[in-house]
Amino acid sequence: MEFRLLGTVSVDTRTGPLPLGPAKRRSLLAALLLSANTPVPVARLTDSLWGEEPPPRARGVIQGHVSRLRALLTGAEAQAYGVELVTLGDAYVLRVPETLLDYQRFEELLMLARQQRSAADTVRMLDDALSLWQGPALGGTFTEGPLQAAAHTLEESRLATVEELARAYADLGEHHRAASVLRAEAVAHPMRESLAAALILALYRAGRQSEALDWFHRTRRLLADELGIDPGHELADAYALILRGGPRPGAAPAGGTDAAGASRAGTGPAEGAGTTAPPGPRVPAAHNPSVAPHPTDLLPRAPRGFHGRNAELAALTRAAAGEAPVCLVTGPAGVGKTSLALQWAHHNPAAFPDGRLFADLRGFSETGEPALIDVLREFLLALGVAPRRVPESVSAAAALFRSLTDRRRLLVVLDNARDSATVRALLPGGTDCVTLVTSRNRLEGLIASDAARPVPLGILEPQDGTALLAGVLGEERILAEPVAARRLAELCGGLPLALRVTAARLAGRPQWTLAGLADELADERGRLTFLDVDDTGVSAALRLTVQQLPADAVRQLARLGHHPGGHFDPYTCAALAGTDPAAAAAALERLGSAHLVTETAPGRWVLHDLVRLYARGLDPASGAEALVDVLDHYIATALAAADTAEPGGEPCFVLPEGYRPAAVRDFADRAAAMHWLATERDDLARAAVAARGAGLHDRAWRIILLQWPQVVWRVRDSWAPLLELALDSARAKQDLYAESRVLNLLGWVLTEEGRTAEALTLLERSPGLAQQAGDRLGEATALINLAVVQAGQGELDRALEGCGRAVVLAREEEDRHTEMLALQHLARLQLSAHRPGDALGSARTALALGPEHEEAARRSLLLAVSGEARLALGEEDEGILLLDRAAEEAERAGYDEGAVRALEALLRVSARAEYRTRHALALRRLTDGG
Repeated sequence: MEFRLLGTVSVDTRTGPLPLGPAKRRSLLAALLLSANTPVPVARLTDSLWGEEPPPRARGVIQGHVSRLRALLTGAEAQAYGVELVTLGDAYVLRVPETLLDYQRFEELLMLARQQRSAADTVRMLDDALSLWQGPALGGTFTEGPLQAAAHTLEESRLATVEELARAYADLGEHHRAASVLRAEAVAHPMRESLAAALILALYRAGRQSEALDWFHRTRRLLADELGIDPGHELADAYALILRGGPRPGAAPAGGTDAAGASRAGTGPAEGAGTTAPPGPRVPAAHNPSVAPHPTDLLPRAPRGFHGRNAELAALTRAAAGEAPVCLVTGPAGVGKTSLALQWAHHNPAAFPDGRLFADLRGFSETGEPALIDVLREFLLALGVAPRRVPESVSAAAALFRSLTDRRRLLVVLDNARDSATVRALLPGGTDCVTLVTSRNRLEGLIASDAARPVPLGILEPQDGTALLAGVLGEERILAEPVAARRLAELCGGLPLALRVTAARLAGRPQWTLAGLADELADERGRLTFLDVDDTGVSAALRLTVQQLPADAVRQLARLGHHPGGHFDPYTCAALAGTDPAAAAAALERLGSAHLVTETAPGRWVLHDLVRLYARGLDPASGAEALVDVLDHYIATALAAADTAEPGGEPCFVLPEGYRPAAVRDFADRAAAMHWLATERDDLARAAVAARGAGLHDRAWRIILLQWPQVVWRVRDSWAPLLELALDSARAKQDLYAESRVLNLLGWVLTEEGRTAEALTLLERSPGLAQQAGDRLGEATALINLAVVQAGQGELDRALEGCGRAVVLAREEEDRHTEMLALQHLARLQLSAHRPGDALGSARTALALGPEHEEAARRSLLLAVSGEARLALGEEDEGILLLDRAAEEAERAGYDEGAVRALEALLRVSARAEYRTRHALALRRLTDGG
């Protein structure tokens, strides 16, 4: 007995196939066989047979078909083979040995084939596997829903096996057989790119390069016409492999033109007689076997010392596989766009049998751009058009260029394009032509109008940068100072132009060490000077880019040079330039289009280090003013974030002298505020360091202290060094208020880090400083934090007294936020003092002070204290309920530390697996940093 799904669904027996009857019964059998030996619910069978619209009596119909199948199997003595159709509750299971299932044997043969060491054995196994197929999978069934998906999966497996068989033939060197196996499937599945790619490679390796290329272009056109897409990576890579391999040895050249052929095709036989008739349609000389090939080639020489860029070269190859593709290489000045374009163009000669054209459009040159008619004239002359036949107008010359390139395979390289309009006039007309454009601008208009495929070019990785240095200086010099070489690459910011200038300086001075030059470059004040040599250098390249910008963008760039952080957004830029966020965003777009700034995330930008140094030099006098502007912007924005994240919690309401905030953003909710504080943490730290360095201590400690909601939320996230910097700035200003506030927060952080002795030293001074400064709320906070440490040292009575005093101070100041905080800690201390009734009362009072939207972390902690107090009072059910609520609120808010505390308390009284799982997950999140 054998069950077949690889073809028409059937059951073969010694006396012939069973009469399965209608398609619905075959469908039911197929659904059971696909889940053989596993119960299949009636609901899934209903879905398999009817999809989303089953009849009212679907269950009865299924029962009838099951009964008939069971009778057929019994009549065929199926039990003797171990086959049985069984009812299990609301499901059916067809028990059948896997050896009787054709699709299982198919999978087993596949597995065995992949284990063979001999390609010949692999071929035999794969042939046997494919011989099991008698037609499309699940034939004779209603392939709805799950059955349709199963049929598709089986067919995918068959096609993948065909591709494996072809690879096995290729391993045996039998490329013609591989091509034969693949061609039938590629014809049947014309839009399966993996089949087409495999066939193309098989044809190429069989010496049939022309067929391979024709099949590629046929598939590419089909994908474009039917699906509106370009070839994917696999097909494009197969095409690129053929191109890199070049023509088959001994084969006729792929094509080209000579001057005579181009003249005949482009001007007609009367040209010698002085006729002025326009050129007519032509057949490219490259495809005329009577004309000796002589392809046009205007490319400059290949770049010397080219290193790295493998990913970008591969991306160019993929982009060039489309129909009439326009490949757009973009990037900042000096990043190596022209070198990449020429490297790719020189390594793909077989792709362009009709020639390669090149024009430097000088879009960023002090000499100005060439006239379009001059570029077109050079192209037309190169294509064989006689000088007298070149039209005088740009539109007519462009039309002739498109006509001449209509049936050619040609590469056109347009280097240093400034705008999209210039490029459009120079695009060839043939669908097999490739245009490669380089630009410092993004040329988004070209992407929109001509589907240009952008290939962004970034900086070199350090290892590629050192390889570039080695290409000029020699391996020995790099190997003698490998650390210094890597440092040089990093100081040059991975910019190839800067690296080449550096290498040029060192090459002419063999007595210089790499470490010595690295020390010179480390000084930002002279770095750009060192990176200029003769008429070449980073400053000169950047100057040519900047001179194309409008005045507002230049002003924005100049101010960005004084930004102390690494990232900036339109609000920060507006504060620096004295504009509004909308104008700043527009300026950033202009700068981004020119690759002077880079957008790393929506609305978040960075400057390359060398661009920053150049920008700083555009307006050096504005540095001090720009720094104050951005510091005040950060203070104002951090105040807004803290007020949104912790309404009512005011850590520093006294603003610095001369404070002039600008471009302050609003935060919709606590999540947005906390996200900003987390995202800007590094830049806020850099701003504080810059403020301290400039003597702006009153700004420095405020920027740091205003991050207190994030400090509280992620207390164990290495905040102590930054708070110590704030403490130094507070003391430098002799500001008792600031010193007390910083001591409060720093002491609490040290306590949470387990550095209790250090925390106690700091916190013991804080209440007195706050009292001297008249900061009663600060005194209350200091007493709370001090009480936590005292309790940890065993001084519970002093801790309770201090916390009680903090509650009184907060009530007198009518500050519910601080009172709630004091009551929370007081409740915890009362619980530690074995006063659960008092603890429960304090927690209740605190919860009554805060509305339902009060910050989730505090609510979670108060609920946890209440739960532990209930447990201590012997009210276990109520205690567990409160602790569960505390854990849930903490988990919902992402407060992992609170969740861990509540769940640990639960696990002390309950062994529920759910609590163990939740505790482990919360602990893992906390350990992993959230």
